[in-house]
Amino acid sequence: MIVVVDSGSTKADWKMVNSKGVQTISTMGFNPVFHSENKIYQELQEAFDDGVKPDEATQVFYYGAGCWDEKLKGVVNNALTRIFNNADIEVEHDLLGAARATCGREPGISCILGTGSNSCLYDGNDVTDNVTNLGYLLGDEGSGTHLGKSLIRAYFYRELSPGLKKKLEEAYPGGKQAMLDQIYGKETPNVYLASFTKFMSQNIHHPFIQSLLYNSFAEFIDRHARKYRNHLSLPIHFIGSIAFYFQDVIRVVLEERAMTPGNFIQKPIDDLVSFHTNN
Repeated sequence: MIVVVDSGSTKADWKMVNSKGVQTISTMGFNPVFHSENKIYQELQEAFDDGVKPDEATQVFYYGAGCWDEKLKGVVNNALTRIFNNADIEVEHDLLGAARATCGREPGISCILGTGSNSCLYDGNDVTDNVTNLGYLLGDEGSGTHLGKSLIRAYFYRELSPGLKKKLEEAYPGGKQAMLDQIYGKETPNVYLASFTKFMSQNIHHPFIQSLLYNSFAEFIDRHARKYRNHLSLPIHFIGSIAFYFQDVIRVVLEERAMTPGNFIQKPIDDLVSFHTNN
């Protein structure tokens, strides 16, 4: 049995593939920056019911947030070894997962646009370059968090039309103080900021929303994707809900810069399964 895992910090998708078919499981996400080996092990013990037979696994391919060096990869690897004790285990950063899911064995530029954002240059085997991701305080251009910030700033700075302002206040009752409390008084302001993309999706044809989306994606492309060698000749691939649902705007940004749009994938797990079962 082959096990393929795509894990963010909040949710993980698991696919267990054998001759009988594919079993799909969802668990909490794990990030070794925040979660210890014992925490990961205990959560998996509880999450896997009698229908999961880890002893049958021969290979485990895990792609996760926070797995960017050998020490952090080791935290996850040790926990997985205690569960899948007969398997060869490979733990990699989620950027390599994004690259393998979108590019397969071909060179390309792979971008993640979800709650946060990231990108990399991929040579068909490994990630060879990565423009630094500064997180939601200083970066995350093109992400749900970045878009939410832009919309909220426009609301507070009185830049929304009366009609759009009314719609926003109806969608988010409580007014400005409730927004500020969520942003500055809660533990996950980035998730709250990203939640405003639902409103933007519902009002995507409004000229102001179109402009806001365009500017955010243009900033991401200019500050990240265009910094990579051969960016004009390589396809630019995307993973994540923001990229998937707003891909029409992203395509315009790329085409205006003579760049080639590639694949737009909401979740990488199925493509990662294909990558590992076909290679």
